[in-house]
Amino acid sequence: MPLFEYKGYSSKGKQVTGVVEADGPADLRGKLLKDGVYLTSFAETGGSKTKAARKGDKKGDGSLLSKEIDLKGMFERVKPGEIAVLTRQFGTLLRAGIPMTEALTALVAQQEKPKLKAVMTSVREKVREGSSLADALAEHRKIFTDLYINMVRVGEASGTLDIVLERLADFLESNVRLRSKVTSAMIYPILMAGVGLLIVALMMLLVVPRMVELFEDMGGELPLLTRILIFLSDMATNTWFIGLPLTILAIWWFKRYINTEKGRWWWDGVRLRAPLFGPVVRLVSVARFARTLATLLTSGVPVLSSLDIVKTIVNNVVMAKAIDDSKVAVREGESLATPLQKSGLFPPMMTHMIAIGEKTGQLEGMLKNVADAYDSEVDSRVTMLTAVMEPVMIVGMGIMVSFLVFAILMPMLKMNEVIAGG
Repeated sequence: MPLFEYKGYSSKGKQVTGVVEADGPADLRGKLLKDGVYLTSFAETGGSKTKAARKGDKKGDGSLLSKEIDLKGMFERVKPGEIAVLTRQFGTLLRAGIPMTEALTALVAQQEKPKLKAVMTSVREKVREGSSLADALAEHRKIFTDLYINMVRVGEASGTLDIVLERLADFLESNVRLRSKVTSAMIYPILMAGVGLLIVALMMLLVVPRMVELFEDMGGELPLLTRILIFLSDMATNTWFIGLPLTILAIWWFKRYINTEKGRWWWDGVRLRAPLFGPVVRLVSVARFARTLATLLTSGVPVLSSLDIVKTIVNNVVMAKAIDDSKVAVREGESLATPLQKSGLFPPMMTHMIAIGEKTGQLEGMLKNVADAYDSEVDSRVTMLTAVMEPVMIVGMGIMVSFLVFAILMPMLKMNEVIAGG
């Protein structure tokens, strides 16, 4: 069913705008009249690739006057931070006693991104037609995760949707903060590495070939460093048309391989075992597991269903398999802490706190404390990694620059000695 942006006037003569899902212009006009809105113009938008504009009259035929490709809508992406803000606003509106459809209308009105505006309009129309909010959200799984949909379903069933939405907002904001910390910490090392490689590439492709001509005119035997530099420069300038396609092919094959079941198992295992970065990857997954499970259990989702959802959140198939094994053990009456401890993937402190939480009936609180603790540890580890990588990369760049300088200067010094001796 297409979406239509519209302009019109309310029964009080006030100009109104919005987005409505309708079968066509006639259906659109009928829906708006039920809401007391007189249509003056509309444009087909949302998932369609056309945009129609119409200046209406009281009868109107709704014919399309123009068509254009909506390139922006094709590539537009809804960010997790935007979903967190929307969830917080939704929960606040419901807590204030505003009916759900009116709250959804308010959310639609304040969305600036066309894609998110269209999605929320579709959700509102489904709710107006009698669908549950969870079912309406489930039609947009690329934007709303299974975790989100299941928590909303539990909130609707228990009559605590406003509280569940606020917990969801807390959870989403925490994930956004964690991702932002890791991303911002990696920007500087990656930037330094990129600049260093660019400088070396320019030297090898532009500077060294000219120096080679000068060295050849000198005659005599060149120093070892200079011969190595000339060899590398020849490789870069004469075989780039082979090396570049091979590099692109290797990257393509690697991405294709890690998307297979066998490749994903291998790659996720490497990520967990990698020196320096492996512990950070493990802690991020553990913190995400603990916070997600705590949020689900607090919202009333059964433990087995929660574990099913959580294993998709950790983004690592090795850890997901350990969580799935834990679910089987819990179904058979075992403690959750025992299979997690046997897997060897979860820190002892975490499994110990989970065991205490299960015995005392405070599992949700213990999981939240674990998540807070590991979030802080991730922050400190990332800061430490950044502090270690900076001097390492500076030393590495210094070694590369020193190699280039000595390889270029040594034959010049040798030439000066020959001239002085002659």
